[in-house]
Amino acid sequence: MAKITLRSIFSKKSDITSLLPDLISQMAARLVVTDENGAVLFGNTDVPGAERHPVMLNEGIVGWVTGDEKSASIARLLSVLLLKEFERKNLGNEVLLLYQEVNMVFNFSDKLAQAIGPAAISKVAVEEALHLIRSASGVVVLWNEETRQLDVPAAAGEPLFHPENITANSALLMKIGMNGNSDILTDLTTLHEAGIIAGGVQSLLYAALKVKHRVMGAIILAGDQPMQFAASDLKFLITLGLQSSSAIESALLYEKNLREAREKEEAMRRIYEITAKFVPFEFIGSLGHKVITDVKLGDQVEKVVTVLFTDIRDYTSISEQMSPEENFRFVSSYNNRMGPIIRDHEGFINQYLGDAIMALFPENPGKALEAAIEMQRNVREFSKTRLAQGGHAIRMGIGMHTGPLIMGITGDRERLDATTISDAVNTASRIESLTKYYKANILVSDATIRAIPRPGRFHLRYLGKVQVKGRQSALGIYECFSSDTEEQVLLKEQTLPVFLEGMDHYLRRSFQQAVRAFESVMKVNPEDRTAQFLVYRSQECLQRGVPENWSGVVEMSTK
Repeated sequence: MAKITLRSIFSKKSDITSLLPDLISQMAARLVVTDENGAVLFGNTDVPGAERHPVMLNEGIVGWVTGDEKSASIARLLSVLLLKEFERKNLGNEVLLLYQEVNMVFNFSDKLAQAIGPAAISKVAVEEALHLIRSASGVVVLWNEETRQLDVPAAAGEPLFHPENITANSALLMKIGMNGNSDILTDLTTLHEAGIIAGGVQSLLYAALKVKHRVMGAIILAGDQPMQFAASDLKFLITLGLQSSSAIESALLYEKNLREAREKEEAMRRIYEITAKFVPFEFIGSLGHKVITDVKLGDQVEKVVTVLFTDIRDYTSISEQMSPEENFRFVSSYNNRMGPIIRDHEGFINQYLGDAIMALFPENPGKALEAAIEMQRNVREFSKTRLAQGGHAIRMGIGMHTGPLIMGITGDRERLDATTISDAVNTASRIESLTKYYKANILVSDATIRAIPRPGRFHLRYLGKVQVKGRQSALGIYECFSSDTEEQVLLKEQTLPVFLEGMDHYLRRSFQQAVRAFESVMKVNPEDRTAQFLVYRSQECLQRGVPENWSGVVEMSTK
């Protein structure tokens, strides 16, 4: 605010100069008005009398009235006029400051609304403080509940604060801004000694950041002059601090809620991942659900699927030669090889049954057969590794069948279980057991072959029909030898016409001709164990005979 002087009262902008002569004339007073330096402002210096009266403003002399006995009244009148002018200008200045504060609050609120996160809000606050309050540097410090130390999320201006020393001396800072007060500091000896502020800093202005009774931190400004900050600066900074505190509190609460939500989401994701290893996601998806927590007792769905069963040959004798720990490692290593192959071919493991695996392929039976072929090749490589390590070679049989199957959730309210109910499961299991009977690696039902697009891309041999216990009609079965060694695949393809001729004789009960055909196959391919079995079977039928109603159907009453 501009200084109020007696000269300003007698300026051309004031109407005092026109009123005062009239007043003095009416009073018949003779006087002269001078300022505090003796310069004449009104009247004639040649006045009689020796009375001299001061003109006062806020207990200070700003001029004199010299003249007769009436000069005292004029001096008092001028003092009153000066006081009113001072009050008018002071009120105007307060209104201006209030307007500036309101405008500052409005603009600052708009900037805070655009800032996201405690660090961004702190940056806006300290930059706005430097803009409104003359200072060289500023920082925002916040209390970190996890580390129990002060953090410096934002700084602006010259590098007069040392954040690493602020963190290291949190206890010292707790005595100022973190105590909930706001103030102006000029004695900075302790802060200089701790290396918190640079040597050129001579004064500090700080305002606490607090919500209700909780102190979160402080906003601190540094000045390079001893008395750089005034009470009005402190008022502005406190206002900024109050607004910033609410915004930072909301941001911290949002981040906390977001962090807790992410932690809960991560925990649920891990639970889903773990449970999916026990109950496959494909099983849950088939029931129309996305997560296992949505399933309920009685959920079920019927689908046509391809069921694949595997079993390690002679597992009992193999396991007897290993300790329980070695046996567990062996089975785990085996399953670890087979599982990914099944999943890579759009299937999923329904059950691990010790040395056996039951897998389901809901969509494409061709993928199931591709998986079986790769599994057999993998087992062959696994055997080579085991032999190199002094272990025993292993062989595996695979059986497949396609048919309707019900997947559902059974059990009771306290114990649920994901289960499959279907004749297709039993049939696939029986077909797998036939791999031992026919000395084949992969056996596939004719229902699966019919469901496979372009089955001719696989190497197949028809082996007749089997009657599975519980089924009214017999099933045709095929050997898939695509997983055999390249040499065996070539030899089996070469002898396929003769092999099929032999099967035709065998099924028509022309056992002598069947023997000759299968023996012809073995002359070309002595390692064809299926042909060898059919020679033996045909000779047995010649020696023992067969019933009149014999049709070549193999009855499977047990696994």
